[in-house]
Amino acid sequence: METTKNSLPDNSAFKDGELIKLLPGFSNGYAEVNGVTLHYVEGGQGEPLVLLPGWPQTWWSYHKVMPLLASRYRVIVVDIRGMGSSGKPADGYGKKGMAKDIFELVQHLGFGEVNIAGHDIGAHVAFSFAANYPESTSRLILLDTPHPDEGMYRLPMLPMAELSPQRQEGHAYPWWVAFNQVKGLPEQLLQDRMRHVLDYVFKHVSVDEGSISEFDRGVYAAAYDTPEGIRAGNAWYQAFPKDIQDSKAYGKLAMPVLGLGGSGYEILAMSLPHSATNLKLAKVEGSGHFLMEEKPRETAGEMIDFLHQ
Repeated sequence: METTKNSLPDNSAFKDGELIKLLPGFSNGYAEVNGVTLHYVEGGQGEPLVLLPGWPQTWWSYHKVMPLLASRYRVIVVDIRGMGSSGKPADGYGKKGMAKDIFELVQHLGFGEVNIAGHDIGAHVAFSFAANYPESTSRLILLDTPHPDEGMYRLPMLPMAELSPQRQEGHAYPWWVAFNQVKGLPEQLLQDRMRHVLDYVFKHVSVDEGSISEFDRGVYAAAYDTPEGIRAGNAWYQAFPKDIQDSKAYGKLAMPVLGLGGSGYEILAMSLPHSATNLKLAKVEGSGHFLMEEKPRETAGEMIDFLHQ
């Protein structure tokens, strides 16, 4: 759906009941699991494939690849704890606990074993699912993001002096990782203003920022513009120290793992050999962080090829 800033629909168009009408063959579902309500969207036939989104998006981030994947798989896209129409409790945002959310959802849906993929924060949860429930994990796909490790403590927060002004202009520094650690203040500053954050992030970590349309941005702004939405999204980041500690107890993953990256390919290539024994790495050329929107056919094709090996 293409719109301009001056012709955006009202927020009713961004609700799940309206969004699902744009994806024939898919339906909304809700489940009470692990003390939280999870919203999910499912469609297609075949082996189950669970897809987990990340910040600052919702299940809608997969809308371009969902029909392609549903031609071969039973696709289940989940709004993780704190996201979209899922519950936003005060706590429980460590990725190990969020993996239990997904495990109980998988059981609720009657699946013994699933393929699972995650992007951004969703990749953290997908990795933790595979690490904690290997018997329930057929194959794991990490989209542009590995699980948090101690390297996160060394993320650059200032421009590097050796970069030219031209390169600095197009170089994204993940200031939001630190900003989202602050409790209370982001909700006060950003309520009804998250669109400014979205536009900045999509501009600076995309190759083709136009691949995320005005309508798409309206969907995400509507999901994050409330104090509860901002607070819950920040809580994923505030749990990073716990996630890093939890990861120290994980052994190497034995199931097949695909690290599929755009701008995050290099970090996947550095991180994943230390955490997976049966690993494939692939790069989506010409894509930034949001590869499902920027290069949907290429992304879905790499996922299908891996899952059929």
